[in-house]
Amino acid sequence: MSASPGLSDGRWRWPDTVLWLVPLIWYVAWPDHLLLGSQVIITALFTLSLDLLLGYAGVVSLGHAAFFGLGAYTAGLLAVHGWREPLTGLAAAGVVAALAGLATSFLVVRGKALSQLMITLGIGILLYEAANKASSVTGGVDGLSDISMDRLLGVFRFDLAGKTAYGYSLAVAFAGFLLVKRIVASPFGLSLRAIREGAQRMPAIGAPVGRRLVAVFTIAAGLAGIAGALLTQTTQFVALEVLGFERSAAVLIMLALGGTGQLYGAFIGAALFMGMQDLLARQNPAYWQFWLGLMLVAVVLRGRGGVLGGVEAVRDRLRRTAR
Repeated sequence: MSASPGLSDGRWRWPDTVLWLVPLIWYVAWPDHLLLGSQVIITALFTLSLDLLLGYAGVVSLGHAAFFGLGAYTAGLLAVHGWREPLTGLAAAGVVAALAGLATSFLVVRGKALSQLMITLGIGILLYEAANKASSVTGGVDGLSDISMDRLLGVFRFDLAGKTAYGYSLAVAFAGFLLVKRIVASPFGLSLRAIREGAQRMPAIGAPVGRRLVAVFTIAAGLAGIAGALLTQTTQFVALEVLGFERSAAVLIMLALGGTGQLYGAFIGAALFMGMQDLLARQNPAYWQFWLGLMLVAVVLRGRGGVLGGVEAVRDRLRRTAR
């Protein structure tokens, strides 16, 4: 699916303003639910990293949580061993995840969709089992606890109410959004969309397909690692499930739910999925997954391209009716 009008030129548009007004309104309107809000923001950043890879470059991944988990463990291990400054820990986690993405990208990008699924799934499983085996370092199934962070910028303490965590997550996610928005509007981003639509034709015009895919895979892995580090720093805990297949599958569902290749889809999908998950789990603790699955099926059937695809279809239908 092509990007929505206005996204390809990189200019700031009114939907961008609306997108970032929502979390500000949340901060004021629901101050008792900031912890959930920060989880949604972090997950949206993670989903955005997958959107860059899948929605724009067409690279399919079932193991994207591997880089999220690497970032989470990097930040956690640094804090456990005395390096508790949040911003440098965040940067270190992004670098480690990006390097891992670079090292594994050569295996992923040379294959087709099915090969990419199997390779990324295998990478995720390998890292999960390695973390489980190295329990003396990672904590194994018990995870990493005893994590504490210094004050953010030397001023803001990570409090139980989650105010600092919310603002910190929002600022980092906003920076990630600006970065991805700039990337997809650049000639590099345009070449990624061309590769997605027809990789076989790109060498004919001199475009280095392999190098472009390696670059975007590395960037997406780095962003996922930053999201993982945010989760560790704001919750002060790392569970083994950050590397699990369930997280990779969930973020893929969120992206499909919101809409791929449109930037906003990552945020809409993460907010809708996690919001409905929280609501349904409180209303019906035993069968909430059934209702969540029913909602996902309904969205996919009624609107190809997720929520944004459904909105575009309705808008096009109204325009045809008006004519």
